[in-house]
Amino acid sequence: MKRLFIKSLVALAAVATVGMAVAQERTLKFGLVAAENHPAAAGMKKFADAVAAKSGGKMKVQLFFNGALGSDQAVVSALKGGTIDMTVLNSGILASEAKELAIFDFPFLFANEKESDAIVDGPVGRKMHKLLEAKGLIGLSYWELGYRHITNSKRALNKVEDIEGLKLRVIPNPINVAWVKALGANPTPMPFPEVYAGLEQKAIDGQENPVSVIASSKFYEVQKFMALTNHQYNPQSVIFSKKIWDTLTPAERKIIDDSADEATQEQRSKARAAVAANLDLLKKNGMTVTQFAPAEVAKLREKMKPVIAQFSASVGEATVNEMMAELAKLRK
Repeated sequence: MKRLFIKSLVALAAVATVGMAVAQERTLKFGLVAAENHPAAAGMKKFADAVAAKSGGKMKVQLFFNGALGSDQAVVSALKGGTIDMTVLNSGILASEAKELAIFDFPFLFANEKESDAIVDGPVGRKMHKLLEAKGLIGLSYWELGYRHITNSKRALNKVEDIEGLKLRVIPNPINVAWVKALGANPTPMPFPEVYAGLEQKAIDGQENPVSVIASSKFYEVQKFMALTNHQYNPQSVIFSKKIWDTLTPAERKIIDDSADEATQEQRSKARAAVAANLDLLKKNGMTVTQFAPAEVAKLREKMKPVIAQFSASVGEATVNEMMAELAKLRK
């Protein structure tokens, strides 16, 4: 009886430590182009802690910030080659790998966090990441940069017409150029590291980014006005090298996958909690913050319809229809 009891204890211990037992000693390189105060950093740190805990310390995650591993494009290339393990970046950037992901750049796609969470965590989000596998990338989960807003140095934006004529920096891609043109403004594609100097030297009047980026980049030093337009939502794709993924054991993959999901909750929660604090910071540093009335938002959405129609063909009508059908279900 005693021997049977001891055997049972040994069996239970083996089950409890199975994840740790099959994890090999390995260090994962996880890179971010932005600084350590970027909203994704909290998720990266939580992920590293979770991986260490779930693997019994056998698997470690080395974090790299400030583009230490290269630009977004360079890191994606390195992931394909298997020389870097992980990164997190705007999902829309991955449209160069799978055109369907450009749908995340569509203006006024989501009304709120409830909708965006349901889409990226549901069938549409999973399908988008599945498309990356053929390109040598594994999509683990979606974190967030948040909703984007417009700042400028010329005037307060209270109605759609106030945007007309402004020279606005945009992320260098066709959808962003198109929606800014649709509002009567002048889109100026520019790499992010050049934006502050461009604003300071008046080469551009304004730019558009989430509150966290506007605050952390100290754009309040060179921008007087901000309008809370919520014109785009930026999910951040956490992606892993398929070349390396294919060498992992099922247990190691589960540790990484579960840790990414665990980090998702903390990252989104911290990113959203920081919005209010950052808005206060912007106001204290002299920014005038305005918000469009519902009637103006309706006008904005109307102006975006031709843009969505224009890019539905390149993204794929099936993808757009699936996204809109899922949103319609959520809004019932």
